[in-house]
Amino acid sequence: MTLTQLRYLIAIADSGLNITLAAERVHATQPGLSKQLRQLEDELGFQLFVRKGKSLDAVTHAGQHVLERARTILAEAANIRSIAANLRNEACGELRIATTHTQARFALPPAIGALNQRYPQVSVHLQPGRDAEVLAQLEARRVDLAVVSSAGAPPAVGIALPAYRWQRVILAPQGHPLTKRKKLPTLDELAKLPLVSYESSLKAESSLRRAFDAAGLRPQIAMTAGDADLIKTYVRTGLGIGVLAEMAVLPSDTDLQALPADHLFPQCTTWIVLRRESVQRDYVLEFISQFAPHLDRRDVVRALASDPPLTDWPAVPHWRERQASLLDVA
Repeated sequence: MTLTQLRYLIAIADSGLNITLAAERVHATQPGLSKQLRQLEDELGFQLFVRKGKSLDAVTHAGQHVLERARTILAEAANIRSIAANLRNEACGELRIATTHTQARFALPPAIGALNQRYPQVSVHLQPGRDAEVLAQLEARRVDLAVVSSAGAPPAVGIALPAYRWQRVILAPQGHPLTKRKKLPTLDELAKLPLVSYESSLKAESSLRRAFDAAGLRPQIAMTAGDADLIKTYVRTGLGIGVLAEMAVLPSDTDLQALPADHLFPQCTTWIVLRRESVQRDYVLEFISQFAPHLDRRDVVRALASDPPLTDWPAVPHWRERQASLLDVA
């Protein structure tokens, strides 16, 4: 039994039992991966997967037990490699981040730029997706950390570190009737207008939907997108009024006007999510320091080793405070 065989086994399970996809993910050939699987099953003396013809149909009961242990073994092997690399003061490697488009486009660039200055030999790989997809990437160990947002409790997956707080804004073209009023719009007024927002707005658990539901209102969602730039594009076309994260509104968006929505929707928090009991490379801790400067590196390391995890974090800054401090430095 080898670590390579266990890695291939997990890749097959996480690829929906698709051998071709699993081989691509581990940079192996399909025949080579299949051969290693057969050798592992021969050594163990039982099948790990139920076959249907030449395809894999399901994970066997015994296979489930082996998979669980294999994940633990590979996680510990990765921790040992991280410990060794840190002790050798290695300054090269890869940082894989799963996140949403809004975070990747508007929040992460300064931290990634600062990381590159400190660790120029570390390559960063962003994997944008929806919140649920982002956390699934972390659980499947295809990324080192996830950056996601929530309006309530932190993600239940892994160790969640609070990076910053933010609000939604209402976005309208310059000259729209909403921008000419002295009073901010109410939920009742918004419910009568076509809205353009994130894909998550369609879900019952969306904090935007819950805000309307609590008021007994049904929003008119004219369009949704996972990309904040697309939301702004379709607001410009007149398709509807935008409801999006305040980070996504840039000074260059001079043809649009953002109206505060703090009074309408709950505050959100962006979280850095790490796997429990993971040993992080020094450059990962440096990235966290750059993205969430209020978090002490020693506290982060302690949180990863704590059971239950730490929840007593320092006051989490607001996005507006972060931007103001950046302007002061400039």
